[in-house]
Amino acid sequence: MRVLIVHQDLASRAAADDLDVLQQVELVRSGLLRLGHTTETWTLDLDLRQFQEDVRRISPDIVFYLVESLGATDRLQYLAAGVLDTLAIPYTGCATRALFETNDKLITKARLKAAGLPTPAWLTATAGEPSETGIRTKGQYLIKSAWEHASAGLVETLHRVDTAEQRDALMAAMRHLTTTTHRPWFAEQFIDGREFNLSLLGGSEGPEVLPPAEIDFSAFPPEKPRIVGYKAKWDEGSFEYHATPRRFDFPPADRPLLAELERLAVACWHLFELRGYARVDFRVGDSGQPFILEVNANPCLSPDAGFMAAVAAGGYSPEDALSRILADSLESSGSAGKPRGRQPAPSQPLREDAGPIEFRRTVIPEDAQAVRRLAQATGFFHADEIDIAVELVQERLAKGEASGYEFIFAEDSRGLAGYTCFGPIPCTGHSWDLYWIAVAPDRQGQGLGKELMVRTEAAVRAAGGTRIYIDTSSREQYAPTRAFYQRCGYRTATILEDFYAPADGKVILEKRL
Repeated sequence: MRVLIVHQDLASRAAADDLDVLQQVELVRSGLLRLGHTTETWTLDLDLRQFQEDVRRISPDIVFYLVESLGATDRLQYLAAGVLDTLAIPYTGCATRALFETNDKLITKARLKAAGLPTPAWLTATAGEPSETGIRTKGQYLIKSAWEHASAGLVETLHRVDTAEQRDALMAAMRHLTTTTHRPWFAEQFIDGREFNLSLLGGSEGPEVLPPAEIDFSAFPPEKPRIVGYKAKWDEGSFEYHATPRRFDFPPADRPLLAELERLAVACWHLFELRGYARVDFRVGDSGQPFILEVNANPCLSPDAGFMAAVAAGGYSPEDALSRILADSLESSGSAGKPRGRQPAPSQPLREDAGPIEFRRTVIPEDAQAVRRLAQATGFFHADEIDIAVELVQERLAKGEASGYEFIFAEDSRGLAGYTCFGPIPCTGHSWDLYWIAVAPDRQGQGLGKELMVRTEAAVRAAGGTRIYIDTSSREQYAPTRAFYQRCGYRTATILEDFYAPADGKVILEKRL
């Protein structure tokens, strides 16, 4: 696909949290090139009319949306997404409304509260009392910017609010900040305890929650508040930066808590109608009650950021994540238009006379021509590839198990509906190859491919196999194929550039059974 990578224009003396977008651009650009896409990078300022004209002229298949701010404020991040909506051009990550709502922390907290999801009590400069969230309003509070993210604007001083005088002093401090910065501020009750980040990756069957991460504050002295502030994220020379590592290993006793965090993260995904990728941040107090701090739509994709760390902890490569983000955005972007270029043929309706599916392992002589007709009907394979598929059937007929080729055939009343061919990899103990999987056009989109994959994996497992490898092309034509494998749990092991031909690499995927 032709992917336009869009990010905000940077000031000549941009801060570290702004410059970080350039690392994201490079990760996305290089990853998309390895996946066989073509890319172009574009910077964006507040001239949205020019942006609209530029995108219309470039006419990409999809925009990879890395816009984090506009006009020196995160609050306007969503504007360019709205322009893309009007152009009916799909873009990665969350839609305009989700970007708008989650970038405003006060809107986010109000929606969480209305949905019955736990979030810490908060106090605004115009409200006389902290909002009611079912917990006592006395305690320590942190002043935060209502609009800015990446811990920008976080005042890392705890304010005690036990008396009316202390509350009045806190509100006066917020009013002063609002007056001097011309931006809204609020105070949020500080939950003294543990901090977790849960990253989510979109998929055709809903979001996948990646391995949870916890911030390790064990190096903090007792008197220092356990806060991931601006220094912890961006000042590489600071104590906080080096004293807040994340960890992904947890004792069995944490399993109920982690399950609750996962449930809440998925609830946030659905509440704000997120897509592509997201991260939800939590604090957990001494009582074990989780509180949702922030819902991060389109979180940072830098190699050392929390989302990509969770991707790696989940056993995925950056290319796996980028492919999933693209696929989920295209699948979810009905309101944002359809991708340009040649599209896969829509699934055909199942004819009433097709009958039920039956599966068999035995190979019969008629299978050779049935496989040829099926492969030709897909319109996906070259003539020489189809000849190879037929030769594998003939090899099995001639040599039996000694051929090293196993088959599973799916048939209905009209004949072959789909099949797989697989076998042990020579000179390995437990590794197998999936050579072929194909489904008739009028049976696609109905779960038959997934059923064939499940049965194939069961057969490999029963034969003592522990890993399955799949080779496919990095070309754009094979993007839906790669997305299908990833939905089945396969992860990119490596990419061999220009393996088949220039700009046509070999993608090797792996699944551990």
